[in-house]
Amino acid sequence: MQTNRDKQLNTGKNFIEMLGTGDAHATRCYNTCFTLCSSGGAVLMVDAGGGNGILHQMEKVNLKFADFHDIFVTHAHTDHLLGVVWVIRRTLEEKQSLRVWSHKKVLDLLTHICRQILPSKEAEEIGRLVTMHEIEDGDCFEVGDLRLQCFDIHSSKERQFGFTALLPDGQRLCCLGDEPFCPQCRQYAEGADWLMSEAFCLYEDRDRFLPYEKHHSTVLDAARLAERLHVRNLILYHTEDRTLEVRKERYSAEAKKAFGGQVWVPDDLERIAL
Repeated sequence: MQTNRDKQLNTGKNFIEMLGTGDAHATRCYNTCFTLCSSGGAVLMVDAGGGNGILHQMEKVNLKFADFHDIFVTHAHTDHLLGVVWVIRRTLEEKQSLRVWSHKKVLDLLTHICRQILPSKEAEEIGRLVTMHEIEDGDCFEVGDLRLQCFDIHSSKERQFGFTALLPDGQRLCCLGDEPFCPQCRQYAEGADWLMSEAFCLYEDRDRFLPYEKHHSTVLDAARLAERLHVRNLILYHTEDRTLEVRKERYSAEAKKAFGGQVWVPDDLERIAL
């Protein structure tokens, strides 16, 4: 029997569900993570935030552990990695399967943490129910009818991977990670139908939030990049959380000064039809 969630996933449409949209220090929204869902019902979770708040976010959108079996972890920063430990724990408790896709450091950290802090019966299942899949720059893999290619974003802080996803209807989505764009990644992003880019704050607020000192971009920077790359739709995420009440309106307005396509500034739990 199909659950309500099954019916939601098998709508014949592709969509993104933003489980969180904030930066590492966000307290008024959850850290950036999301699910990419295909028209055929494939689900890929991308990152999981910094703690067990991921469980609350999943409950709010009625996402069950039986609904997905793949998670892509971009890098080893706390606001992306630690929530994955909770996802793994609950996956094991419910005796579901999970494939974790990332580079070696992330996989080694997750394996070590889980084996140290999870109950021994669950930790023993690492490698059986929960399997670690190491990726390198340019590697491809599939999640149902999603075709993915990952790429090293050439971070100067912590090794991090983005990815492109070919959707069943032929659209291409590119997720750039949470740092400024590196020209070496142009081949993955140029001409994408959807570009997901971090935008820490408004350009006009740069002296308040200091994005460049934190190695992040402003909304205007992301919009100019999207225009240069000739993408159709721009999704802005991984933002400060001091301006949530006006974030959607103000971020959209600044982005549209430099980008002629569609701009999306999602709130937590918002669904974007692709």
